[in-house]
Amino acid sequence: MTGHRGRVAAVEVLDERALRRMGNGELDALFRSSPAGAVPHGRLPGTGLLFPGTPVCGPLARLLHLLAWQGKEVDASGRSLTNLIGPLGTRAIRALLSSDRSWVDGRDCVLIDYSTTSLVARLVRDEIRLVSPQLYLGVFWLRRWRLGWFTLRQQ
Repeated sequence: MTGHRGRVAAVEVLDERALRRMGNGELDALFRSSPAGAVPHGRLPGTGLLFPGTPVCGPLARLLHLLAWQGKEVDASGRSLTNLIGPLGTRAIRALLSSDRSWVDGRDCVLIDYSTTSLVARLVRDEIRLVSPQLYLGVFWLRRWRLGWFTLRQQ
């Protein structure tokens, strides 16, 4: 915990680059210590955090963004979103937005729920919390297994 606080204190405002440098334990501690924040709106550029805290995280994040996943876009009602998939940012894989208890620690989070809106992703659950102004840290689950981390940037 001390190492986590030291690293966060050294970065005045967290950004995606700082989060890529953090390991899983630091991201977990940051998620646990952050508020749910408001449900985001509009187009939300995203960054996948694969193997966070390692030298490959940055290059993999850029590759993932170019080829597979660019983020999410919340509809005008603020109750659902679609993922931006592929190099063209095609809108696909719809989910519902709400507030719920996080599977990480039982505290409030913004829930991105695919269980009733997508056959492809019905076993996926995303949870996000506001970790810096305009920046959400997300954890994604498959069933009850935590698979990884991502960010969403409110524009």
